[in-house]
Amino acid sequence: MQSSFTEFLSAHLNEINAYLDTYFRHQTDSADIERYLYAPLGHYSANAGKRHRPLICMLACRAVGGDWNRAATCAAAIEHFQTGALIHDDIADNGQLRRGEPCLHITEGEGIAINCGDYALMLVSAAVANDPDLDAPLKVRLIQELTSMTARTIEGQALDLGWVRDGRFDLSIEDYLAMATHKTAFYSGATPLACGAIIGGGSEEQISALRTFGLHTGLAFQIQDDLLNLVGKKEARNKDFRCDITEGKRTLVAVHALNYADDASHDELMDILTSGTTDPDRLDRAVQIFERTGAIAYAHSYSLDLTAHAKAALESVELDPQCKDLLLGMADFFVERLN
Repeated sequence: MQSSFTEFLSAHLNEINAYLDTYFRHQTDSADIERYLYAPLGHYSANAGKRHRPLICMLACRAVGGDWNRAATCAAAIEHFQTGALIHDDIADNGQLRRGEPCLHITEGEGIAINCGDYALMLVSAAVANDPDLDAPLKVRLIQELTSMTARTIEGQALDLGWVRDGRFDLSIEDYLAMATHKTAFYSGATPLACGAIIGGGSEEQISALRTFGLHTGLAFQIQDDLLNLVGKKEARNKDFRCDITEGKRTLVAVHALNYADDASHDELMDILTSGTTDPDRLDRAVQIFERTGAIAYAHSYSLDLTAHAKAALESVELDPQCKDLLLGMADFFVERLN
């Protein structure tokens, strides 16, 4: 089923990319506005991954019996949210690379980057509000969903940034899970699926089941993304490999290791995580501590448990069989990317 989901993503990638590009192409007659807004924002958006968020939104619409094309604007809204959030996130974290390219604030300056991120976030509500094929009550409900998603993500980001500002590493695993659920799971899984089901006319039972499925898989996605940054193979090494250590990210792996390391390893790991180092030897040393404390194995096991809970949420709900199989394949894909 995992291979079916990756084939689904590949089959529709060009289609969704072309649609998202319409939000940035031919939007102005001013060469300067093009130079300082639409061109850099369009380029940043195009340097994307597999676009799973918009595609699962549309897939959920089809899963409950709807026309998946009706979900296109809401799907785009969620992807625009990610674009804006990542631009701002890179600035807040002083990130240098995003998907193998210099971050937007590096190439265009912080002011232009912030403004581009603001425009992308504006598109979250505008994409839905301006869709002539959605009636007013449906638009209101979708915008409420998107507003809630935005609030939860900002809450998660507040924890992430606050812990960094205050030098906080005195965190429990539960602290990390709360942060990651808010920061990632809503916009990476729960809200795209719930919105797609709402547009497709799904029952409250279907919407709730897909939302729960999305929360579990969205959190599993984040945990696995953190693992890819540490021990991933070709895919991760082509990106900003091990930058989470350099940036001192409070990942599940780091939090678990700090909670279970002996005193000497705890102090050494703290020194690495707070140093901002890019020295490959020191990065390797941090990973060795992660492995020795069982943190990497724990994180992978936890993501597998989340996947099992996600699949259970769909067991008794009626969905289009082919779409359900694709969604179950998505759950496997999220946690097996290390392979």
